[in-house]
Amino acid sequence: MNLARYVEALTLLSDESRIRLCALLAERELCVTDLVRVTGISQSRVSTHLGRLRDAGVVHDRKHGAQTFYALNKDGLSGTMNALLDEATRGADPTLQGDKRRLAALDAERRDGRPEPSDLEREYSPGRTWQSLALGTAALLRLGDVLDVGSGDGAAAAVLAPHCRSLTCIDINTRAIEQAKQRLAGHAHARAELADVHALPYPAQSFDDVFMFHTLTYAERPTRALAECARVLRPRGRLVVLCLDRHEQQDVTARYGERHAGFSPRKLRGLLSDAGLSVISAEVACREAKKPHLQVVLGIAEKLHT
Repeated sequence: MNLARYVEALTLLSDESRIRLCALLAERELCVTDLVRVTGISQSRVSTHLGRLRDAGVVHDRKHGAQTFYALNKDGLSGTMNALLDEATRGADPTLQGDKRRLAALDAERRDGRPEPSDLEREYSPGRTWQSLALGTAALLRLGDVLDVGSGDGAAAAVLAPHCRSLTCIDINTRAIEQAKQRLAGHAHARAELADVHALPYPAQSFDDVFMFHTLTYAERPTRALAECARVLRPRGRLVVLCLDRHEQQDVTARYGERHAGFSPRKLRGLLSDAGLSVISAEVACREAKKPHLQVVLGIAEKLHT
């Protein structure tokens, strides 16, 4: 027996959390987020423990995109470490059994198609919400003359208004426009008015930026709508589009007046190009947590010429 190696193994496994992590990683490779969800140990502690285990050669890691996955280094473990881990994880320890049940539940969620919650959704901290994050991010903006197409009641516009030189909100819904006027009443440079995106009542090159948030799938003629948005953009101006990805849940969306069953990133890219715009990106931006898990596509395009 190598006494130094035996003491080293005992020291490494003297922490219950490290034994729990090893027991889970003996099953298969997992990322830090998985281990946090299953064990309830904080992310910082999980990362610290994994660092010690990796440095000791007990686990190995691999990169996959932005994530790092860990697994027990079964082939590289010493006989001493193997024996200690086997002894520590043998039997029906309640903590280890609980970890296994939570791992099985996590697997079941993924088979069911439910997305993994983000840290913002999982770990509560007073005031730390998506709304506050949006407000903080908006404060970094320095926008010129902005057109918000299909603004509805002006909820999104109210976040952007303080950061625009001027803001024009349009919608075909009279009640929504009245609500937007009330919401924007404190901003002298903002206005809300009835208008149809298929025939915008503004001269060419009137705006620096055009936003079309969840409006395109409701437009009768999407091609015409995007052409009008491109027409009123100034050179180097940007059009930002949010819309549902192509889907088969018309039974859910039709009740809200949706005319088109979403646009895939490829389709949206083509529509933006057909409008004479240079496409910067068109990708799925997020997936709704609730069923039917609709996805949202974000498209960004620029007008390069007059």
